[in-house]
Amino acid sequence: MLQRWNPFAELQRMQDEAEARWTGDRRQLSFQPLVDIYEEKDAIFVKAELPGVKAEDVQINCENSVLTLSGTRRLDKEENRDGYHRIERTYGSFTRSFSLPSTVDAGAIEASLDEGILTLRLPKRVEAQPRKIDVKVAAKKPAAHA
Repeated sequence: MLQRWNPFAELQRMQDEAEARWTGDRRQLSFQPLVDIYEEKDAIFVKAELPGVKAEDVQINCENSVLTLSGTRRLDKEENRDGYHRIERTYGSFTRSFSLPSTVDAGAIEASLDEGILTLRLPKRVEAQPRKIDVKVAAKKPAAHA
């Protein structure tokens, strides 16, 4: 499965990260969940690390063969930052997009969030799944006598 790459977004992310390191304020960085993608016989699986993100703060869309994960990871006590001595984790909104192969049945995608891991099951279309074709032995015809 391929991921669409936007070089301008990557350059902006690197610039933001460099600026945040110089200012020491990592909270300004956008949160980017790490993703594992693997394939099994009947489905493709996407697992995204979303620690501290609630299910109601996650949106999953599939349009024109592009799967988009988006949402927000919020600071626990946004209204009272004065009590913090150090904040190193990043917060804010995130978006990750992936191009889907034509073998995925987009209408049957399933999602679950368990202990900070979002798991998406992208089932393959029945016609795209591998199947074994048996080879039959042809019946021998009796030999013709001359």
